[in-house]
Amino acid sequence: MTGQARRLASIIFDYHQLRHVPAPADAMLVLGTNDIRVADHAADLFHQGLAPLVVITGGIAHQNDLLSTNWNRPEAEVFADSMLASGVPPTALLLEPYATNTAQNIRFSRQLLKTYALSRILIVTKPFMQRRAYATHAVEWPEIPATMSSWPSTFDDYCTHPDLDPVKVANIILGDLQRLWIYSRLGYSAPQRIPTEVMAAFEKLVNLGFDRHLLPEDGSDLAAAQPGVFGAS
Repeated sequence: MTGQARRLASIIFDYHQLRHVPAPADAMLVLGTNDIRVADHAADLFHQGLAPLVVITGGIAHQNDLLSTNWNRPEAEVFADSMLASGVPPTALLLEPYATNTAQNIRFSRQLLKTYALSRILIVTKPFMQRRAYATHAVEWPEIPATMSSWPSTFDDYCTHPDLDPVKVANIILGDLQRLWIYSRLGYSAPQRIPTEVMAAFEKLVNLGFDRHLLPEDGSDLAAAQPGVFGAS
């Protein structure tokens, strides 16, 4: 990956992060993904006392794409094993092993927590999913305030994971950026202001061939990608 492409990807990676200061919450939502470091960060937050209850959400969401894993079981179960190994007690964990996209992560977690008295939640995800998860939460569960949290990271730091090389991550973050305006247009997430420099970086990287995680601009393949749901991952 060239230096120019890395600089452009860094602009988009930084934009995706909201940099909230984690606030104490009644429950923590941990969004499953192909990066186990999310579970590690959630365990750290739990041990800091930021939330007494943890919902881990994620099914078997991706196959044969850039977000696929070789786990062959729900992301929630894999994340739970990691958090238990980090000393989080099983009594603090609720598992939601069915969600296959971000909208379902929020929606199904909300259903799981419907009998709990909540005034604030803490949503834990990978750094470049913060903005899209926050925008999805604004539609799926607007009455409960949410703070986003990930471990601090730059694009280069994030790509030190052996399964997440810079080219792969650059393709993913471009797809996540495009989903912000497609999903908001379709009503699946709240609109986000996208700075001119971020859009310019997107266009340059697409022209360089980083288009493996993009959707048709009209969103026409969402139903095929995620039958019966909206807000595809």
